[in-house]
Amino acid sequence: MGIAQLQNDPSAPFPAVSQAAIDPDGLLAWGGDLHPLRLLKAYSGGIFPWYNQGQEILWWAPRTRAVLFPKDVYISRRLARKIRSGKFKITTDTAFARVIEACANNRKDGTWITADMQQAYIQLQQMGYGHSIEVWEDDQLVGGLYGLIIGKICFAESMFSLSSDASKIALVSLCQRLLEHGFALIDCQIESPHLTSMGAVTIRRSEYMEILKIATINQAQPLDWESWFAGSK
Repeated sequence: MGIAQLQNDPSAPFPAVSQAAIDPDGLLAWGGDLHPLRLLKAYSGGIFPWYNQGQEILWWAPRTRAVLFPKDVYISRRLARKIRSGKFKITTDTAFARVIEACANNRKDGTWITADMQQAYIQLQQMGYGHSIEVWEDDQLVGGLYGLIIGKICFAESMFSLSSDASKIALVSLCQRLLEHGFALIDCQIESPHLTSMGAVTIRRSEYMEILKIATINQAQPLDWESWFAGSK
């Protein structure tokens, strides 16, 4: 069976993830657009967009998924000391566009975070589904991450760091809040040494889909994100 071409209608269903290709692993469909409804449908169904500038949009559901269970985030002694030092201020959703732009601009190996991709996630942030965590040092934005929250799943898209460990501090802060509020996991999509060092593991697609199905049942209301981080330092 060939890779599906998506219809123009953003509400049209995706193919079942079981139809994703083996090689390249997880390629499910191509085409369509980054309409917010299509993106919400994709993430809720275990699918994410990932492509390079100039390509058609490619949609993926690989056989294994990198995830981070909030309780398992690894905090080294050195990182814990940095967090306690008071040197960094952590905020949320105060500079979403700046965070996503920094994530795009601070990747040595190029980026999939195209201008269209940035605009799409900014729209999702305006709808209440896109969120960012910012790390500040001396009133300068030095690190952060962004992603989506649907139900009790956080779909982490990218992070950046202009100061040593700033992105790790953002991730630890995120995990602490997600743990407090009973989140199932953070979807990291693709395994990387950095994520593995922070406690991420890979699970089978079937296991991921079972967790996703349960955790996104009550997804109608966007998260009241700011109230979570009230009093954050």
